[in-house]
Amino acid sequence: MDLIVEHAEVWAATIEDKPGGLAGVLTVLNQAGADLQSVISRRAPDQPGKAVVFVTPLQSDSEIAAAAQVGFNVTQTLHSLRVIGLNRLGIVAELTQKLADAGINLRGFSASVLGTQFIAYAAVDSLQDAKKAAAILGQA
Repeated sequence: MDLIVEHAEVWAATIEDKPGGLAGVLTVLNQAGADLQSVISRRAPDQPGKAVVFVTPLQSDSEIAAAAQVGFNVTQTLHSLRVIGLNRLGIVAELTQKLADAGINLRGFSASVLGTQFIAYAAVDSLQDAKKAAAILGQA
């Protein structure tokens, strides 16, 4: 199968868990010209009143400066891959099984379908695991 497999630098910030908390930081990024491909946000169970947001990509100096102003930092411990390909029944199960068979533990995983394409983000524990996963999925 033909897949596009690439490293995805993920940025994270802690935000207020209140109406407009997420909208506020995303508006700042938008005003700086960020064309985000993925946004994931959730409450931080260990920090009442707080949430965490993950975004990718941030590319230009102005995007990165704006992100820093609202508390984003590139994650140093979250090694992620973006995987894009034609959707078909069972594709995500197949890809995650290939990683499991190679002994790669997933720290996080998300996938969505739009039309005939799927896009998935796989987060692993180390740069070595990310390189190994990219090689495996690149051959899938």
